[in-house]
Amino acid sequence: MTGPSFARVPSAAAADPRDPLGLRGDAPLLDAWLRFTESVAAGTFHPMTVPGHHQRQDLTGAVVTGDAPLFGGLGTIKGAHDLVADAEARAARLWGAHWCRFSVAGSTHGNQALALAVGRPGQQVIVNRNLHRSLLLGLVLAGLQPVWVLPERDSESGLPAGVAVDTVGAALRDHPGACAVFLGDPSYVGTVSDLDGHARAAHAAGVPLIVDAAWAAHLGFHPDLPRHAIAAGADAMVTSAHKALPAYTQGALVLARTQYLDAPRLDRAFEATHTTSPAGAIAASIDAARSLLERHGSDLCGRLLECVAQARRALARVPGARVLEGPGVEPTKLVVLLAGTGAHGHAVEADLIAAGMPVEMADRDVIVAIATLADDPPTMAAFTGALSAAIERHRGTPRRPVPSPAWSVTPQVAVPPREAFFAGNETVPAHAAAGRVSAELVAPYPPGIPVLAPGEVITADALAALRAARDDGVRIAYAADPSLATFQVLVD
Repeated sequence: MTGPSFARVPSAAAADPRDPLGLRGDAPLLDAWLRFTESVAAGTFHPMTVPGHHQRQDLTGAVVTGDAPLFGGLGTIKGAHDLVADAEARAARLWGAHWCRFSVAGSTHGNQALALAVGRPGQQVIVNRNLHRSLLLGLVLAGLQPVWVLPERDSESGLPAGVAVDTVGAALRDHPGACAVFLGDPSYVGTVSDLDGHARAAHAAGVPLIVDAAWAAHLGFHPDLPRHAIAAGADAMVTSAHKALPAYTQGALVLARTQYLDAPRLDRAFEATHTTSPAGAIAASIDAARSLLERHGSDLCGRLLECVAQARRALARVPGARVLEGPGVEPTKLVVLLAGTGAHGHAVEADLIAAGMPVEMADRDVIVAIATLADDPPTMAAFTGALSAAIERHRGTPRRPVPSPAWSVTPQVAVPPREAFFAGNETVPAHAAAGRVSAELVAPYPPGIPVLAPGEVITADALAALRAARDDGVRIAYAADPSLATFQVLVD
């Protein structure tokens, strides 16, 4: 495959290695960051503001290179708001939204802001159980009560598929006081739902559809990709600019249409949980990623699609390996199923780490590798070669897959999450935990999807699944005791 047309840029743009594609003219925050760092390099900027390194590198060294505050760096403390508003308005237009904010605290912050933007404490929301922990804690902050809806399952792998529209519709009929529908789509493993249908179901009930699309910032920018959530009818979405797009870690966008959501309430909710000292470099990288998508998104996404298709073809030649794909899977996601090879995912992952190619997730039966707009055919060929070799080194007897507890445990809610979060709690040994109500959130990580959440009954099935994951080498996150010898439970 030849290089995409975005690589053939005018020579004047190519002459600036700090902005090789000439994005600054269309990205006000990027332009401000470039001007700021130019003035620092020239020795003409001597701040008496934060951050405390004052642009010196003779103290903690190069780690602060490029660090610029948004306020007092990219713009004056009083005037940077205009730059931000310009950049956010450009993003809103690109995604077809009425409202947009840039977050330097990731999709975690965006999920929590959207939870605060709907309803009142005590109201119910329809929520896909395959949510990230950030959304659950957003429900705690907002005092909302989840009505869980479970996704369909892939019968062969046990991985989650999309959530059926009928499932959400039934939940809305059974809970007419619900104030919103929250879905995570695509899922962590790239499976997708019928968002158009979900939007119709939510709007028929008079409530907004809100989508955690953290992994989907590139969707909608190529005809062979699914439409993004806003285009499919969702009323709000949060998406990470640092996952599929080439932005700084922690860069995210929160976008909304305001037919079912109130813009001033959205602003208040966003500011309630965002830092008052946003990093200018992160904000500028979001702006740059937006400009890149607007100018070159189709070419870049086309290259990404071909890279992943190339990887799937290569892995199809590995006996016993299977790649998750099909109409219900986002086509740039690379999820490799290992059970048919007998290789253990942790051993394969260790080999990839040793080769300098760490992956996003590995458990016994599944490898999740993240392909992005930065990848090209040579890098993808090198990765699939290393992955195929690692599988062969660790090949064993084929087995049936055992789904992660993140996908397989059905929650039993006893107490609303906010009430449980603030309730009195005690520590009990694991053998006494079954049947008690959890005071803590417990999740295998990655993916960070809760198996237990505050207010849920600790069932024997949940305990067994968590122990099996622990014994298999999975990290147990967020629990007070990650060894699972004890649990935090509500006082009876």
